[in-house]
Amino acid sequence: MRLWVRSLASLRGLRIRHCRELWCRSQTRLGSGMAVAVAGSCRIGFAIARRLAQDGAHVVISSRKQENVEQAVATLRGEGLRVTGTVCHMGKAEDRDRLVATVLESCGGVDILVCAPAVNPLVGGVLKSSEQVWDKILTVNVKSPALLLSQLLPYMENRGSGLHSLVPSSSLFISYNVSKTALLGLTKTLAVELAPKNIRVNLRNNKESQKRKLTI
Repeated sequence: MRLWVRSLASLRGLRIRHCRELWCRSQTRLGSGMAVAVAGSCRIGFAIARRLAQDGAHVVISSRKQENVEQAVATLRGEGLRVTGTVCHMGKAEDRDRLVATVLESCGGVDILVCAPAVNPLVGGVLKSSEQVWDKILTVNVKSPALLLSQLLPYMENRGSGLHSLVPSSSLFISYNVSKTALLGLTKTLAVELAPKNIRVNLRNNKESQKRKLTI
């Protein structure tokens, strides 16, 4: 399946549009490319990781659970694909540091960063959310993708270009949706900020994707 993204990088003004052409252009160099798939051990994250590897990239897969990482890596290596795996809880700084170290050790750099983490520890109205719930949702869903990109950005710049693709899932849970609205704003801001560096920042809005939500 093709990875469809919504491009937000336009210095002439912000507009959301499909960018298959941009994605196809990036595929021409994936034979020597390096990619990171956060939350890439299952569902849409796994499908994206597989497609990147099929197009020739060396993909580093991360997930919160060791067994999920091992299963995803074993499956893709069984298909003859180049993949590396590591455990990473995106809400923990030490885990993000370990992920970056794994990327540099395995690949030496990065061209593509795909972030698909989704945590929703509460089912219910936004005003029923405790401070703990708010902190967890915003840390994992909004803050952590930006922090991880800031760590990997120098290595994208060294490669001359890059792509950061954020993959939210749709949900009926209100507090969760607030965090994904914030993610859209983050994407727009980063798209303009990083466009002069030839680094694209996209948001893939997959309304049909149903993701398992994590609990506290």
